[in-house]
Amino acid sequence: QLACCCGTAACALCCKCCPKIKQSTSTRFMYALYFILVTIICCVMMSTTVANEMKTHIPFYKQMCKGIQAGEMCEKLVGYSAVYKVCFGMACFFFLFFLFTIKINNSKSCRAYIHNGFWLIKLIVLAAMCSGAFFIPDQDTFLNAWRYVGAAGGFLFIAIQLILLVEFAHKWNKNWTAGANHKQMWNGLLALVTLILYSIAVAALVLMALFYTRPEGCMYNKVLIGVNGGLCLFVSLVAISPCVQNRQPHSGLLQSGVISCYVMYLTFSALSSKPPETILDENNRNITICVPEFSQGLHRDENLVTGLGTTILFGCILYSCLTSTTRASSEALKGIYATAETEVARCCFCCVPDGDADAEEHVEKRGGQTVVYDEKKGTVYSYAYFHFVFFLASLYVMMTVTHWFHYESAQIEKFFTGTWSIFWIKMVSCWVCVFLYLWTLIAPLCCPTREFSV
Repeated sequence: QLACCCGTAACALCCKCCPKIKQSTSTRFMYALYFILVTIICCVMMSTTVANEMKTHIPFYKQMCKGIQAGEMCEKLVGYSAVYKVCFGMACFFFLFFLFTIKINNSKSCRAYIHNGFWLIKLIVLAAMCSGAFFIPDQDTFLNAWRYVGAAGGFLFIAIQLILLVEFAHKWNKNWTAGANHKQMWNGLLALVTLILYSIAVAALVLMALFYTRPEGCMYNKVLIGVNGGLCLFVSLVAISPCVQNRQPHSGLLQSGVISCYVMYLTFSALSSKPPETILDENNRNITICVPEFSQGLHRDENLVTGLGTTILFGCILYSCLTSTTRASSEALKGIYATAETEVARCCFCCVPDGDADAEEHVEKRGGQTVVYDEKKGTVYSYAYFHFVFFLASLYVMMTVTHWFHYESAQIEKFFTGTWSIFWIKMVSCWVCVFLYLWTLIAPLCCPTREFSV
């Protein structure tokens, strides 16, 4: 383990019974661990409950705050400004590694060794960067400028995920269609999964119409549910239209079913994030409308809902980071896809291994978990792209934890109370997703002389 912390050895667990791990997987896991650690610190900084508990149960709290020059009651270590500074340090950490690892194709180079090892030293560097942000002069100017950088990076992170979702839908359909050329079983699976996806989308649309609208009022919800439902129907019809089928024989309802389900999810998430609407009843009491009645009971225990919801949200962010940094995903952003002839149909088509680990050119056993060095012939993923995605994820976490443009009143306990900025960000993401998918369908028609491979 000392060689892992201060040398180039890959990190592994001490338990022998653990399954073997690839060096490339171990490296990505360690960077993800750093990301999780800083994210937890950001959530703690945005929690008034944690701050009050520390003031109450730590007898020397006031003296400690003065000792580290964080204010009389550590006010400089809580709130949105502290999260901005910590995420600035984490973003700088990943951005510097992005620049450092550009054009690395050989895992035996000096830069590759630094990327895959020296974990204790890199942890110290990360901590120093996060701490050093608190000593930046002219804090007001820094926070105002960094806020716009964070918003731009957060939007770019969302855009990348939407592009990869569209690529995922096309890859799924292409892979199973390739299998249908040899076995009719794949045609049956395509039809079954497509039916399930559209059933989920229609059920979600009906449930949102029932629970998020009422005969009078709720005009926002009615319009948006109707518009998004109409968009799903429109892209489905375009996907199977004869002109699109002539240029893209692999286009079908499976892709539009995936997009429709995701659009319904984003619509539900946006409606759940919208500030509640209130009206006066016959007894002149304020009542909340346009939200399900059972949701009001769920939000009574704010700490439980916030803790569970925050864990799920950042778990999804972490999953997006790790799955979008494979070589296939990074090439998809450049428009490079596998041809249909090279596709091998499989149920778990998205779990294709990055490298040829079965060859096991070099296996190291150190008394603990077995490490497979799977990058002897070359890198199995883009190091630079990996760090760039985590750089954008750092900005996305910063903006999400601080409620985007409602940062001054942001608290982690009120993470799911809803703000207009979060509502519109999710709704616009929904429309961008539809636009990206629609463009992949009509692009060959708009530019007939250009070769498209989706």
